[in-house]
Amino acid sequence: MPFLHRIVRRLPRPLVAPFTDQRPAARLIRYSAKRYWKLLVLNFSTSLAASLSDGATLGIIFLSVSLISAPENSDWSNVSVLGSLAQVPWLHDWLTGALSTRAGRDGIFVLLLATAVALQGLMAVTSYVNSISTAVMGARLNAEITRKLNDRVLSLSFACASRYRIGDLLNYVGAGGGTVQREISLANGLLMNSLQLIVYLSILVAISPWLLLVAFAMATSMQMVQKTLLPRIRSNSQEQQIVGVELSSHQNEQIQGLRLLHSSGQLESSRRKLKGLLNESKQLSIRQSKLSNVVQPISNMLPIISIALIAALSLLIFRDRSSGVLPSLVTFIIALQRLNQRVGSLTGLATSYAANSASVERLNKILRDDDKEFVRTGGVPFTGLREGILLEDVSLRYRPDLPQALSSIRLSIGRGQTVALVGSSGAGKSSIADLLVGLYDPTGGRILIDGVDLRTIKLASWQQRLGVVSQDTFLFNASIASNIGFGVDDASLDEIKAAAAKAQAAGFIADLPEGFDTKIGERGYRLSGGQRQRISLARAILRKPELLILDEATSALDSQRERLVQQAIEQFERQHTVLVIAHRLSTIVNADVICVLSQGRIVERGHHHELLAQCGLYAQLWSDQSKHPQETSMAVISV
Repeated sequence: MPFLHRIVRRLPRPLVAPFTDQRPAARLIRYSAKRYWKLLVLNFSTSLAASLSDGATLGIIFLSVSLISAPENSDWSNVSVLGSLAQVPWLHDWLTGALSTRAGRDGIFVLLLATAVALQGLMAVTSYVNSISTAVMGARLNAEITRKLNDRVLSLSFACASRYRIGDLLNYVGAGGGTVQREISLANGLLMNSLQLIVYLSILVAISPWLLLVAFAMATSMQMVQKTLLPRIRSNSQEQQIVGVELSSHQNEQIQGLRLLHSSGQLESSRRKLKGLLNESKQLSIRQSKLSNVVQPISNMLPIISIALIAALSLLIFRDRSSGVLPSLVTFIIALQRLNQRVGSLTGLATSYAANSASVERLNKILRDDDKEFVRTGGVPFTGLREGILLEDVSLRYRPDLPQALSSIRLSIGRGQTVALVGSSGAGKSSIADLLVGLYDPTGGRILIDGVDLRTIKLASWQQRLGVVSQDTFLFNASIASNIGFGVDDASLDEIKAAAAKAQAAGFIADLPEGFDTKIGERGYRLSGGQRQRISLARAILRKPELLILDEATSALDSQRERLVQQAIEQFERQHTVLVIAHRLSTIVNADVICVLSQGRIVERGHHHELLAQCGLYAQLWSDQSKHPQETSMAVISV
């Protein structure tokens, strides 16, 4: 095996890389390819059959040219091909007799032509089957890899996924399948061209080892060109990847942020940035084209030089052969021309590998595990909140290089209670909500659900019993009924309408042309901010959650609508545990517990009147909002 290992190490890197690379992308490709081993066997068999058919055709060409170029009275008994048939006496005698007459020679010539056509037909069929098998496997792998990458992105924890731009994640999922498909096609091309190259080399050696030096000189020249260009092609391809991802991200963010661009007068700035990225992408694409296509003219020129040298040397090398100069020269030139095509193809494949390497490397980045956190799986299923929630000395740091968002939070939330968190922006209110939803894990302390650590509970079962309404609502480009019923597969239309009524959304829905069947557009852009929030609230109410989280859920409503929605929330609070981030302090005066946060710590807690009597931070905030109700923006969480 050490001998085999040395041979493998000396093979061209693109040829062995798919089999020796231990990075996750290569392992995924190999694992997926094993599932389609039958297609791989078919692929290899057809490659071998096509190569042998083409090689046999060259032998037929040699015999045909020998026939038509030999004098009438030629002695065919000394021809090497006939000598090799001495082991089959009847066939040898028949050919010798047939070649002795003009009619016999013509018949054999026609038979040779028919055989050559049949061999080329066989080669065409096997090449077609080879291409189809490659395409079928590539298509299946494309779908499979795309699904795996989509699952990969969804398996990332929210904290991990939020570090990526949307455009990056879309590119990972959308481009990964194509990258693998190209890699499979390139591997198939390498295999097929390598087999054919071996066949042509064998023919050339049989005809003249000396003239084969010309072929080696040609291959060496191509290798020098390739060695010079491949690093530049690879580097340029990586730059193209970076600019392409940046361009995709900008286009995605530009469309998503149209409202902001229009309202802030930044349309022209966005156009300029896109124009700059497109210009950079164009220049890189032109440079890549120049680098990739310089090989072809050289490949076309070298055979002409080679043929000129061969034609001059063949008179000396082949003149003493019994079959004459012409058959050997013609066969050698055709074989050399085919060899040149294979060398050119292999060079082109190596160039394509270099260009695709940036995509494979990018695929490795999303498939690596060492720099990622994943959604927690397993655990005890959550069936319902019986006692309450306890945050026990909870701390949170979003990244090691950032200060703590929460420090030593102790908070008890009984089942059916209303607890409000009050504080200025950045005090840590939303961080507590994020921890309760399970978007982040505490970096210190623990969250107990009925005495059980949240980290030991099956996360999906917990999250499915939550209802979340945030200030920045997300709606799908679907009907209103579908948006309200999201996550509740068995919800009836009557239940959806009842939830909409409780959320004060039934009135405006009835005024729409198609009612609950109205499509609301991407992210619900056809609705106003207040209408989107009421749809989101109806969705949360329909889930009948154990814990309802309202993150400034009424901030986009006018005073009259807010009062109506607040009444609906208050009715909901009587039977459920609710988490509210409110816009106005007046909406949480009836909370069971109000906690005041400052710099990630709870500095005050108690009922509304108790906190006012303390004349502390809460009293100051209440006073400020009472004096300036339109200027003060407070965030409250009511659980």
